Formats: sequence, structure tokens, C-alpha cells
Amino acid sequence: MKLFGQTFAGKKILLTGHTGFKGSWLALWLRQLGATVYGISLPANTHPSHFQLSSPDCNGAMLDISSKDLLQQKVADFSPELVFHLAAQPLVRLSYHQPVDTWQTNVMGTVNLLEACRHSSSVRAVVVVTTDKVYENVGQRQGYVETDPLGGHDPYSASKAACELVVQSYQRSFLQQQGILLASARAGNVIGGGDWAQDRLIPDVIRACQQGSPLLVRHPFAIRPWQHVLDSLSGYLCLAAELLQGKESFATTWNFGPSPEATQDVATVLSEMKKFWPELTWKQDLAASVKEAQVLTLDSSKANTLLGWTPVWDFQKTAEQTALWYQKYYQRQQVISIQQLALYSLDAKQQGLAWALNYN
Repeated sequence: MKLFGQTFAGKKILLTGHTGFKGSWLALWLRQLGATVYGISLPANTHPSHFQLSSPDCNGAMLDISSKDLLQQKVADFSPELVFHLAAQPLVRLSYHQPVDTWQTNVMGTVNLLEACRHSSSVRAVVVVTTDKVYENVGQRQGYVETDPLGGHDPYSASKAACELVVQSYQRSFLQQQGILLASARAGNVIGGGDWAQDRLIPDVIRACQQGSPLLVRHPFAIRPWQHVLDSLSGYLCLAAELLQGKESFATTWNFGPSPEATQDVATVLSEMKKFWPELTWKQDLAASVKEAQVLTLDSSKANTLLGWTPVWDFQKTAEQTALWYQKYYQRQQVISIQQLALYSLDAKQQGLAWALNYN
């Protein structure tokens, strides 16, 4: 069962970051929905990678979005109607080691893409994906809303907050007058099968179990909004669907976080994972030195109310489906991404969720 009906069928869609974890899932979903997808990204930087394993049927170019002129030429050549911008340096700890590259990619890369879009005669809508970490984190347990102040301590978070300012500037200075609808999307801590990035909790769990060694955990009681990758992507697709209909009021910022019960500390996530990998053991990494927020939650009331969007999978189902993906891969060399897409779509419709019924 497919969601979104014919909304994206036959559309030419440009997707930056299509070789990454979220990008490869989005490329696969868009192809399932009948879109023609063109990807722009660096080669996948993990081995294995979800992009290579899932083999989404899309053409693309392997290039750095810092290459302004080449990027503009590729956008012009493909002439997309819709653009999803996911390409980024996405890791907090790496940003401490590579601050200049992080700022260059996350800020100037976004500038380059939006510059290419404003010089395109085909682009109608753009969704720029940032992060839940764009907010000035004051340690509150109340979820951050879209109008809360932007900020960021580490180079990753701060560069993504600056990316949001780039989006606002281009919207007001250029794209609004040209009739191009531009929005930004902020999701939670996304997990799911096919992620092998360094310094992310679930990939670190998988590596520890494969190696038979204890997992070193930096901040076991840090609280995050955990959600399945498909829940964040469904939010992006709902938003894009509205923009393609020319609804100018939706060209703004949006949170797509999980339900409150999925906002859990790291230790709780590990306890859930241990149900699937009884051999998992962990201990606190007392040598962890870089600053990381201890509490981070999102308020998605705006998306709930105006888009009718709510997550499909709760915390337990998210953990279960994430574990199942890796178990199938390591035990049977099976990649079940398409099957999980089908299950997610079926669950959304059976739950009668407003967004799952609106676009069909």
C-alpha cells in the first residue's frame, strides 16, 4: 500500500545527500512513489551503506555542494520541479575536529544550492532539512517550538542554525518574489536500518555487538527525541506536497519530532536494544570531553495541527523495526527496506492518520 497517491508520480525531484542514511531512504521512497529522482552527493562514506545495499533507481552526480558553478549547472541540466536538500556534514563530534569543513558544507553548501534554485526556471518548491539541534538549548524539558531562538554550542549545531538564517534570507530576498516556495524541516534523533555512521547510538550498538565488546556510552542519561527515519521522511513529504500545491503559508519552518513517549534517555534506548541483542553490554565513557546537550525535545504541534501529520511508529515499534532490519542483514544478508516501507504505509492507513488519508 502506497501513501501520497499520485502526488509525486512523474515529478522531477532533485535530492542532495542521496547517498547518506536519510537521503538513501528518501530516494528509495520517492522512486516507489513514481518520481524521477536525480541525486547530488559525495560518495557514501560508510561500508556497508544503505545507499549501496538498497540501490534506489536514480541517476545522480557525485560532487561536493561547495562547488558552486558545477552545482548550478547540474540543477539547470536536470530542471527539477521539487528539491530536497539533505546534503550536510551531520555529526556533532566530527564538527569539533573539522569545524571549517562543517561550516563550509552546511552553510555555504546551502547558499550554493539556493542560488542554483533561484536561477532555475523549473524549481517550484524547496525543502531544506536541518536538525532539532538548531535551537538555543537552555536545558528545558519542554519541547522547543519553531519560534524559539536559534543557537548552537558545537560547530555542527551552530552551522545548522546559520543554515536556517540562510533559508530565511533567500526566502525573503529572492525566492518569494519568484514564486518558489521554500521551507525548512527539523526532525529528531533519527534511527532505522542501514545507518553505519560513526558516533551514532544505534550504529555503535551494532558495531559493539558484532565485535563482542562493551559499548562505550558518553552520556547515558542524555534525553533525545528518538524517531524512525520513515517518520521524519513522511513529515518532509507532507510538507513538500503542500508546497507543490502552491500553498504559500506552508513556506516556513516545521518541527517533525516523535510523540512524547519516544523522548527517552540513552540508557532506556540501550535497554530496549538489549531485548534484541542480549549480548549487548555497555559502560560510560568517562573520557568523553566534548560538550553535548543533556536534554533536547521537540514540540511538533504545528505540524500536527496544520499538516495533520503525526508519527506512525511509537518508540517500541521504532526499536523493533530498527533491530529487525539489522538482524535480517547480518543473519541472512537480506535488505528489507522496501518491505518496511510497505509496512509503514499499511500501519499509517490502518491507524487512520489524517496525513495518510489526505494525499490519496
